Amino acid sequence: MNIEEFREYCLSKPGTSEDMPFGPNVLVFRVMGKMFALTGLDDPELRVNLKCDPDRVIELREEHPDTILPGYHMNKQHWNTVLGEALHDDFFRELIDHSYDLIADSLTKTKKAELEELRTKG
Repeated sequence: MNIEEFREYCLSKPGTSEDMPFGPNVLVFRVMGKMFALTGLDDPELRVNLKCDPDRVIELREEHPDTILPGYHMNKQHWNTVLGEALHDDFFRELIDHSYDLIADSLTKTKKAELEELRTKG
């Protein structure tokens, strides 16, 4: 998956927005205002930070030591840096979905209701 496909996939998820709060070289994706993915735009290889369940973080890093690394500049217990172009697209989408779902599940009741409304409309 390349950066354009990654961006398109993230934006296809209900309640997702993008912004650049860390400067012009870091693209952030949020679900209902909470970050679930970010990537640098100046790296020739697609590197994406994704939220991950702490129980799954170590397992993924052990199974994919060359492509799933501790989250760069992030809490290493909750974030992984994923080399997106090195993974099978279906597996990469699964990791994006997992990150999105973790954040969506942590939303307030009001935000969850707003997200559910967006899902049913889409």
